[in-house]
Amino acid sequence: MAVPTALIAEDEPLLAQALRQALAQAWPALPPPQLAANGIEALELTLATLPDVLFLDIRMPGLSGLEVAAQLGEEWPAQRPFPLLVFVTAYDDYAVQAFERAAVDYLLKPVTRERLAVTVGRLQTLLAQRAASSQEAHLEHALAQLRALALPAPGDKPPRLDFIRAAVGSRVRMIPVQDVLYFEATDKYVNVVTAEGEALIRTSLRELIPQLDPQQFWQVHRGIVVQAHQIQAAQRDEAGKLWLTLHGRPDGQRLPVSRLFAHLFRQM
Repeated sequence: MAVPTALIAEDEPLLAQALRQALAQAWPALPPPQLAANGIEALELTLATLPDVLFLDIRMPGLSGLEVAAQLGEEWPAQRPFPLLVFVTAYDDYAVQAFERAAVDYLLKPVTRERLAVTVGRLQTLLAQRAASSQEAHLEHALAQLRALALPAPGDKPPRLDFIRAAVGSRVRMIPVQDVLYFEATDKYVNVVTAEGEALIRTSLRELIPQLDPQQFWQVHRGIVVQAHQIQAAQRDEAGKLWLTLHGRPDGQRLPVSRLFAHLFRQM
């Protein structure tokens, strides 16, 4: 088995160096992990170097550790085994949530040598198992875990939306939810698209999704939620990427489907 590689994403330099030094003692065979100072740098450096293990701080500028992991699920090359994830945090509730949803393990700050040794043991075991298993099976398992990261955290469910209040110029338009073809996230807003036109709402897709009926509205991309009954067809292009066409939209307009959600359309 090849020597594994790792990356540490931590916005506090002293903590990043401390974890790096502790890993050198707990896992001497592991080359010194690369360091990323924020979520955006972590995403870019991970995709550039393709490490085997990621230590992700949950709270970072730019992107959180959870967001980095979910975005990696969409952009990770299919021919490479997805990295094993270890989330690092100062907050118990974040750690437990991350561990239950999509992590190999989690570490609480300040990281102790004893706890790190347990994590290293788990990582070494999983890396050995991964080498003996099929790459396709490992990727499917990783994607199944990462789908959980794309969903809102469990908790009290808000009431279902019947109408969307959206700004259209100087007016507020009441849009029945059943008239929505799809929602698409923009920088600070969500674009609500119907057969009659488009309107913006000042909310995030992550806040909106729990208020929608999951049987009626499917998330197909980190920035797109479509009404399932409006899907006309799902087709792959020459590069293997999946695209949707919807009823009520101009011919030729397509919506992308990310790898995380492609399983929804296998029967199509």
